[in-house]
Amino acid sequence: MTPTTETAAAVSARALDLAAEPGLEAFGSDPWWIVLIKAVGIFVFLMVCVLMMIMADRKVMGRMQQRHGPNRFGPWGLLQSLADGVKLSLKEDLIPRTVDKVVYIAAPMVAAIPAFIAFSVIPVGPEVSMFGVQTRLQLTDLPVAVLLVLATASIGIYGIVLAGWSSRSPYPLLGGLRASAQVISYEIAMGLSFVAVFIYSGTLSTSGIVEAQQPVWFAVILFPSFVIYLITMVGETNRLPFDLAEGEGEIVGGFMTEYSSMKFTMFFLAEYVNMVTVAALSVTLFLGGYHAPPPVTTFWPDAGEGWMGAVWWLGKFLLVMFLFIWLRGSLPRIRYDQLMALGWKVLIPIQLVWITAVATIRVLRNEQYPPYVTAVVIGVFFVLIVAALWAWGRSAERARAESDAELEAERRAMRDNPMHGGFPVPPMTAPHYGSSVAAEEPRFQPASAHEREEVSGA
Repeated sequence: MTPTTETAAAVSARALDLAAEPGLEAFGSDPWWIVLIKAVGIFVFLMVCVLMMIMADRKVMGRMQQRHGPNRFGPWGLLQSLADGVKLSLKEDLIPRTVDKVVYIAAPMVAAIPAFIAFSVIPVGPEVSMFGVQTRLQLTDLPVAVLLVLATASIGIYGIVLAGWSSRSPYPLLGGLRASAQVISYEIAMGLSFVAVFIYSGTLSTSGIVEAQQPVWFAVILFPSFVIYLITMVGETNRLPFDLAEGEGEIVGGFMTEYSSMKFTMFFLAEYVNMVTVAALSVTLFLGGYHAPPPVTTFWPDAGEGWMGAVWWLGKFLLVMFLFIWLRGSLPRIRYDQLMALGWKVLIPIQLVWITAVATIRVLRNEQYPPYVTAVVIGVFFVLIVAALWAWGRSAERARAESDAELEAERRAMRDNPMHGGFPVPPMTAPHYGSSVAAEEPRFQPASAHEREEVSGA
């Protein structure tokens, strides 16, 4: 057997091992009509979530800002999102003359379609009876299901980049470039937060990760990864305070500036469906999925069984979605350099150190080392992290002191010479400006009263 044949055989054997991963045998045997019901259910759920999320976005922020929010269309304004969708669909669809039409039209679809695909691997509940058929409340699962979500999120950002490029306009192009840089930096930190989950659960399938969170959720065990994921999911979806790709005060409307009507609606649809997907993924990876909280299971062991599991999943999902609204109504938009510094200088280094600690502790536990060895390793990592934070704080303090000193020197120079660093205006001859300035010959003299009368008479 040649080396090439051996390599192909090894790859095939590895693929068969992945396919035989425990827990995945429950998928692939459902009748076609059950699969169709699940697919339609996912689509309807996502569309309803988008409509309700837009309405909740405006209502909750209205209450946070001491106003009512939409309250005209439908009872309590519940149909306002539907009215907005109808209004946008009836608007005139304008296409600028200089755009690349094929890419310009395809960009909204490229942004929206991958967001729907990613939800297919999210486990909403355990095995239930659906019209007499035992099936899981999940469309499908894969040995690398979480990587599928990352891949679809990466494809979706192409829609934003292509929208900015095809518009042939400076502000959309700048918004597309911002979106690409933002997604690159924050998707690295997001992927690193998944690594700790993979190490601890021993699988990349979403159903296996949910089952590995019994009896303690990964949000408790892997708390740093959970916090960083919450930050990166906001940056991944271009939501405040990270919506630099569509900053109205800086680049008009960003990549959506030249879009109108249904194409404009598609971008909003993609944004909110992505919010639903990353929120559902946070529930799956860190909040126990459809399992009931540990305090509840102590007196109600079957709390997460059957359709009740979907209720627990929905409650956790709504809490994460409320976090999006709370952040948007509470935090201002940050500067772009602060956005990049947070991603590259803070989140990624912390994740690298944290993953090293998690991997070391996991190896020690697998090798059955005594507990005190694990405790010593944890202590060493804790000391190193504290020392690194202290050094970073000292460095930031020195940089701040140097900046303050430079600013004070600039102010002192301006006090000594009003012309320093400013626009070259003619100096006045007042004595309090200093002897050097007062001694200069003025470049012009104000008109006298007699001259002003002659000009006005003429």
